[in-house]
Amino acid sequence: MTYMAILYIRRGMETRDDAEMGMTQWYWRVSHRKNFKLGKNVEIGSFAMIDARHGMVIEDDVKIGFGCAILSYSSIDKKGGQIVLRKACKLGAHSIVMPGIEIGQNAVIGSNSVVTHNIPPDEVWMGSPARFAGKVLETDRQ
Repeated sequence: MTYMAILYIRRGMETRDDAEMGMTQWYWRVSHRKNFKLGKNVEIGSFAMIDARHGMVIEDDVKIGFGCAILSYSSIDKKGGQIVLRKACKLGAHSIVMPGIEIGQNAVIGSNSVVTHNIPPDEVWMGSPARFAGKVLETDRQ
């Protein structure tokens, strides 16, 4: 298995014994793991950083691209809030989700996007900051 592989994660995250800050054996990191809830059949790409200080809920069938940063707290502007990734939403590689955001069911976030406000279900958003780009096709919904 290559270190850049996107891995299929089932409930029950394993961590390395030396993982003080929550690095998993698949090279994605979770800080404040006690506030982290992971659904079934979630794909998280290598080198993703998940900050669950104020809570993180990832529902079933979510896909997170490699190198994403999902932040429930920002030390720059001192904002914090729970992040919720609803069923079957998708985050493109290297995207950033800011504190207090909910991404709706089946929503798609383009690569390298910065999500600064809630994303409705079944919509495609991209850019920095992320902007509406279209609707998810009926055939692509789960």
